[in-house]
Amino acid sequence: MAKRKGKISVETSGKRKTAIARATVRKGKGRVRVNNQPIHIMEPALARRKALEPVQIAEAMGRLSDVDIVVDVQGGGQMGQVDAIRTAIARGLVQWNGGALAEDEELRNEYLRFDRSLLVNDPRRKEPKHQMGRGARAKWQKSYR
Repeated sequence: MAKRKGKISVETSGKRKTAIARATVRKGKGRVRVNNQPIHIMEPALARRKALEPVQIAEAMGRLSDVDIVVDVQGGGQMGQVDAIRTAIARGLVQWNGGALAEDEELRNEYLRFDRSLLVNDPRRKEPKHQMGRGARAKWQKSYR
């Protein structure tokens, strides 16, 4: 494992739709908190499991060494926030394990192999409503009878 050369904390971010998550990774006791609440009380369970995927992968590889992760997330809906949280956590762990000014390539490659969206923001956004219709694609129908 790479040595942390005087690294006190790592700050990263993740985005999905209109949700923005900012994560801080620092030495600690292995706690993960989202908006000042333990992640283990996050509901529904599917969202909690999805948000903890990067932590479980790092743990399985032996790359999780007593770090506290604090995530602040705002905007968007529930699943958009969860995707932003997992991106922020994964980026933070890659930077934390890589040492000063570097990344942990092995952990990074494992994240990319598992799911590319763990490290890369999803650029898709909602298409705006257009004139002559109710939404982006639907149009008012005409009848000539």
